[in-house]
Amino acid sequence: MASASPSPTLRRVTLKDVARALKISPATVSNAYNRPDQLSPSLRARVLETAQTLGYSGPDPLASSLRRGRSGVVGLLYDATLSYAFADPAASLFLGGVARAVEAQALNLLLIPSPQDTAPVRTASVDGFIVYSASDGSELLPAVMGRGLPVVLVDQTPLPGAAYIGIDDAGGARQAARHLLDLGHTTIGILSLELGWPHRHGPVTPERETQLTYRTTATRLSAYREEIGTQATLHVMEAHGNTPQEGALMTLELLEAHPEITALLCMSDVLAQGVLEAARQLGLQVPHDLSVVGYDDIPSSAALGLSSVHQPTAHKGELAGRALLELLGGETTPQHVTLPTHLVARSSSGKRRDTGP
Repeated sequence: MASASPSPTLRRVTLKDVARALKISPATVSNAYNRPDQLSPSLRARVLETAQTLGYSGPDPLASSLRRGRSGVVGLLYDATLSYAFADPAASLFLGGVARAVEAQALNLLLIPSPQDTAPVRTASVDGFIVYSASDGSELLPAVMGRGLPVVLVDQTPLPGAAYIGIDDAGGARQAARHLLDLGHTTIGILSLELGWPHRHGPVTPERETQLTYRTTATRLSAYREEIGTQATLHVMEAHGNTPQEGALMTLELLEAHPEITALLCMSDVLAQGVLEAARQLGLQVPHDLSVVGYDDIPSSAALGLSSVHQPTAHKGELAGRALLELLGGETTPQHVTLPTHLVARSSSGKRRDTGP
């Protein structure tokens, strides 16, 4: 009995087969996948349709990255958990800005949450890093810089060889403090973001301030104090996380310890929104009994009537993305950009109430 002849091996369809079918160059087919901005929409559609008909699924991503020496991926590093990038309104706006910048160049974005562990930084297959508001004392920064890749630092202390995108934190904080002083407030509470690792909740002591490693917190706290000077008494509480619940808890504790407080400076609108909830629980009227000023001016703050320091968070993200793209494109002089901030006064801040003798 004759043995069955082996079935013919199916040849894998290649990029050249698609080019041959369309009578165009292989480079044009490649551009349809890797550089779509180089083709007209109609030509790209023809290439993709023909490729699908022939059974060509596109360039092998691993082979492409090896040829280019690039992964086509940008790493966005948070000194926090992954959920922070989506749950925190300011962080989410920033993420959206970065995404718009990198997707315009057909690149991908890898979120790297690394509260303490440097392993994800050391092993990430990325072409460069955007580092968002990491602690100066964190081991993440040496790990990032040690990779020898293009780096953009955002809202933290600039480092040689890295681009920097930030805001005028001090100017915004001074405006907020001056606003409350002009309204006559002489006993003011400050709801501070985290000072450093380990994160903790409670009154800020001189000893705790020696552990201050977050540049944003340090700059805003210093600016509040410098603007206020001896014109008002200050009481500072530190948040263990940037959430409305934490803002409410801090407010309840601070007002119980210091009921003479008539105004609160909050280092974020998220904390300030917690203040509004705590005031409701205590039966306090805002701003008659308690004035509140936030920071960031996130979209929901306008509807709440929350006075806040505005920063262009989404634009900051776009600039960070573009700055990294420029470095990836061969730019040798890293950008250093500081964006302006300004106070937006709304109904949550008003004149100091009469606290009696």
